Amino acid sequence: MTFKGAGLVILASVCWGISGGIADILMDKGWDPIFISFYRGAVGFLCFLAWFLSSFKENWTFSRRFHMWAVLAGIGVAGNFTLYFLGIEASSIAVAATLMYTAPVFVLIISFVFHIERSTWFKWACILGVLIGITLLTGAYNPDSISVSFPGALAGLGAGLSYALFIFGFKKASSFGKPQTTLTMAFFAFCIILFLIADKEETVSVLTSADIGWFILLGLLGAGISFLLYVIGIRRTNPSTASMVAMVEPVTASIFGVLLLGDQLSLIQAGGMAVILVTITVLSNKQSN
Repeated sequence: MTFKGAGLVILASVCWGISGGIADILMDKGWDPIFISFYRGAVGFLCFLAWFLSSFKENWTFSRRFHMWAVLAGIGVAGNFTLYFLGIEASSIAVAATLMYTAPVFVLIISFVFHIERSTWFKWACILGVLIGITLLTGAYNPDSISVSFPGALAGLGAGLSYALFIFGFKKASSFGKPQTTLTMAFFAFCIILFLIADKEETVSVLTSADIGWFILLGLLGAGISFLLYVIGIRRTNPSTASMVAMVEPVTASIFGVLLLGDQLSLIQAGGMAVILVTITVLSNKQSN
C-alpha cells in the first residue's frame, strides 16, 4: 500500500512539474498568467465537483468553520498558481518551482510566531540552509550580476507563502469535512477570486481560441488529475515519504525547462537548487517523524 501511495504522489508531482512547462508555453504565446491560472483552477474545479457530486449526501458539510478554512485554502491556491506563473514569466520554470518549495519554511516561521511549534537549533539551521540555497539560486551573493530578477524571486517566494496558506487551510478544513468537499469548496473560491481579477472579455476569448486544448490539458494535469492522485496517494503512504517524493515536481519542472524550453542553469544555481530541495526534504522528514 505504501509503495502504491508513493507512486501516486510521484505521478501527481510529475503532473505539477509538466503543468509549469505548459504554462510557460502559453505565456510565450502571449497569454497573461492570470488567465492561465484561472483556467488551471477552473478545469480542476469541474473535476473536483464531479467527485463531490458522485456521493453528494456523504460529502456535504454544513460547518461554518469548514467553509471558512476551505475558502482560506482557496485564497492560498489562487495566490500560489498566479504567483508561480508570474515567477516563471519573470525568471524561469526551474527557479520558480524551486522557490515555491520554500513553503515548509514559511509554515515553520508562522508556527514559531503563533507558538504552535517550539523553536530549536535544528529548525533554524534548516531555515538558514534554505536562505543559503535561495542566495545561490538567485545570484544574490553578487549584486552586480544577479541571475534572477527581484520580481521573479519575489513571485517565487510569494508562491511558496501562498502554498503554506493553502496547506494550513486545507488541513483545517479537512478536519471538518472530506478532502473532495474541501477541494471543491477551495477551488470554487479560487475561481470566483480570479474571475473578479481577470479581464472578462479576455477570459471568455480563451474558449474560442486555438490554444483551448493547452488550457484544458493544463487544468487536467495541473489541478484535476494531479490533486486527485495526491489526495488518494497521501492516504496510502506516510507523510515523510510523501514529502520527499513530492520534490519530484521541481526536478521535473527543471528538466522540462532545460530540455524543451531552452532554459539554462549555471553550476552555482544547480547547487543552490540542490541545497533547497535537500534541506526541505530533511525538514519535512523530521517534522513528520
